Amino acid sequence: MSQNSPISAAQFGITQYASAVSISGLEMIQNSGKEAIIDLLDGRMNVAEAQLANRIGSDIYLDGTGNSGKNITGLGAAVPDAPSSGTYGGINRATYTFWQSVAYSGVTNGGAAVTASNIQQYMDSLAVQLIRGIDKPDLIVADNIFYRLYLQSLQSIQRISDSGNSTAGAGFASLKYYGAGMASDVVLDGGIGSAATASHMWFLNTKYMMFRPHADRNFVPIGGERQAVNQDAKPTLH
Repeated sequence: MSQNSPISAAQFGITQYASAVSISGLEMIQNSGKEAIIDLLDGRMNVAEAQLANRIGSDIYLDGTGNSGKNITGLGAAVPDAPSSGTYGGINRATYTFWQSVAYSGVTNGGAAVTASNIQQYMDSLAVQLIRGIDKPDLIVADNIFYRLYLQSLQSIQRISDSGNSTAGAGFASLKYYGAGMASDVVLDGGIGSAATASHMWFLNTKYMMFRPHADRNFVPIGGERQAVNQDAKPTLH
């Protein structure tokens, strides 16, 4: 019998994000001892960490070609609008069709722009193409526009019941989608300054997608007396 070895590997390079944090000598003495109202350095570290998280949250929707190819490889490459071409993780989609995702356009495939009245129909049409056995999307990420349309499609059939506190409210604290046998969380990655690609909704199977940071570079401070100020490197003496 010939060996059955169906395992292949997509390969991705490590991407580094960094933010410089500095404090002057004057600021150090102004924020030491009794004069230290707040820990200025810790505050700047927290701000730098939030800035990095926001930048990664923005780049996660792109294809990784930005910043001279140094950005994280995001959904723009993993789940592109044109899934039949391009290389992702070193695998050519045009050559290996199993590596192709599915794209559905309201206008092109559905015949009309996406609205609150047809978004569930379009989601159903896409969902039935994504099921194989127990493999199915478990997370749906939407930008501001599509999340609002999906929310409005549910509000039109909302019924309010008195839970005992005589309080009525419109809307939902969280959303789910159950079409095609799926039980997927529908989440908004938008709000103020949304970086998500406009008018997009991503159906994702988190079994096959992950964020894997290195233990020594997982939002931790680096540097020291001999640390370069503009790169992750240390000089050596000979």
